[in-house]
Amino acid sequence: MEQATAEPSVRKLARVFGWLGAWAWTIVAVIGGLGLIITQGPLPLTNGWFALFSGISACPLTAWLVKRNAGTTLSGWIRFVIAFLIIMLGRMVLKIEGRGTFLIDLSRCWKEGCL
Repeated sequence: MEQATAEPSVRKLARVFGWLGAWAWTIVAVIGGLGLIITQGPLPLTNGWFALFSGISACPLTAWLVKRNAGTTLSGWIRFVIAFLIIMLGRMVLKIEGRGTFLIDLSRCWKEGCL
């Protein structure tokens, strides 16, 4: 009996954290993406565009608009996967162009500092 009442509250808590995480990623990615586009320029493709589109795809408002206008429900997991794939696509484009690495070099952070 205890477990049956605990299940909905755990799900509700997970939904709240997922919703907060989606909005946090939206704000960070959209503002960061716009900042990169403004400072580095719109062309050639920079990480700013990929961050911007990743933030837009993760946004709960985007999911609501898609549900309202297209009648399709996008779950949080689907939005997360789309946002993650957009960021990975951006890393791959920079690697192919020779302007960056696919994975972040954390050893440089230890030597030079990340900030």
